[in-house]
Amino acid sequence: MQTNTASDGGGSRLATALLMFATVLVGLMAGLFFAFDVSVMPGLARGDDRTYVTAMQNINAVIDGNALFGTVFVGALLAAAASAAVELRGGRRGVAVWAGAAAVLYLVVLVVTFTVNIPLNNELAAAAAGDAARTAGFPIVDRFKGTWVTTNIVRTLCSTAALVALVRALVLYGRATRR
Repeated sequence: MQTNTASDGGGSRLATALLMFATVLVGLMAGLFFAFDVSVMPGLARGDDRTYVTAMQNINAVIDGNALFGTVFVGALLAAAASAAVELRGGRRGVAVWAGAAAVLYLVVLVVTFTVNIPLNNELAAAAAGDAARTAGFPIVDRFKGTWVTTNIVRTLCSTAALVALVRALVLYGRATRR
């Protein structure tokens, strides 16, 4: 069995694996952000502030301490960027452009997360002083609901757009490797 190389117009196993891996990782993150948009945050908003804060503290603690989540969260960017580089080096410029676009879109997700969502998570945790059951009111909750929820929608849209870009890259890659 012959392994295709960039010189014969086909793709390598590494290029195939990277592009597929990037697509799966970005898809997982798009799904996570979407789940928060359509179920987690609206569900929490139906309860009282104490429940909201306690639930968000618990969710954030689980996510912050989860190595698999961290790997997928950062790995999505690394895999998309690596895929773009491999495709460019392999002479598949169209595939590289779409994979690169996915990397840029997903980079926006990380920037929004690190500049808005994580600081809000930390502020919510500090305002609750660790024990939501003993706190009478949470003025930050209204601001959190508005800003955090809005920026999560941005993360959902950007990660979904990155997923679409990677799917387009896969289609182009498949066409290029059949030649």
